[in-house]
Order: sequence, then structure tokens, then C-alpha cells
Amino acid sequence: MSNNKINIKNKKASYQYFLMDKYVAGIQLTGTEIKSIRDGKVSLAESFCVFIGDELFVRDMHIAEYSLGTHYNHEPKRDRKLLLTRRELKKLQTKVQEKGFTIIPTHMFINDRGLAKIEIAVAKGKHLYDKREDIKKKDIKRDIERAGY
Repeated sequence: MSNNKINIKNKKASYQYFLMDKYVAGIQLTGTEIKSIRDGKVSLAESFCVFIGDELFVRDMHIAEYSLGTHYNHEPKRDRKLLLTRRELKKLQTKVQEKGFTIIPTHMFINDRGLAKIEIAVAKGKHLYDKREDIKKKDIKRDIERAGY
């Protein structure tokens, strides 16, 4: 196994959403997709999760085509199935049916067994004034650190 740690985060997630419950799910991938993930060529910025039937899929997650791939290369923005237990899927489905809740990927990593995992969170969208409040807190924290307290 390679000892470089893949740690891809969705930086916009905590800014745009209140993150409630978090789950770690496996992803159903093809051979060239996992190779691109190991190269770190993944973007979670615009991605979200949807239920199709009783299964959960991640949409708009961009995994760049593998540079050494042939005509067997994958489609960069295809829907990818998330692997969760039935109980977790039922919990998520009931939560999403409530008004204002959605499921978004927050973090992707490769575990110690070499499998790609994705952390998803049940999220509720922030209003503009909530975002301003977060910016204000970050500015205050940065000013305190600069002052050396």
C-alpha cells in the first residue's frame, strides 16, 4: 500500500450548511476511479446525495479521468452508489423527508485497508445572516491569534 494519506474535504459544506448527523459510507467505484482518488484528483464542492429507490447515490462528485486509462476510463461526474446498512439508510431517508434537510459529502479518505470511504452529513442550509455570523467569529479568532493571546 502507498503511505500517502488521501484526505479530501468539502470546504464549502460547513460554511453553507449546519451539519447534523455524520455517517461514514463506502463507495462503489470502478478501477480507474480508485486510481484517480489515490492521485487526489477529486472534487466534492458541488456534490450532494439523493435516494433512488431505497439506495443512496452521490451526485456531481467529480473524479478526474485517470491519466493512464484507456478506453475503459470512467465518466467523471457519474452517480456513485454509497454503501450503508439498511438501518442507516432508513434513518437518512426519514430525515431527508423533513423540510429543509439534505445529505452532503463532507470528507473523503482512504482507510487503512486501502478502501475509499466518504463521510456524509445530514445538513440544513444556512441563511445569509448565519454565514455573516461565521465570518465575524473567524475574523475575531484570527485577530486574537495575531495579537498573541
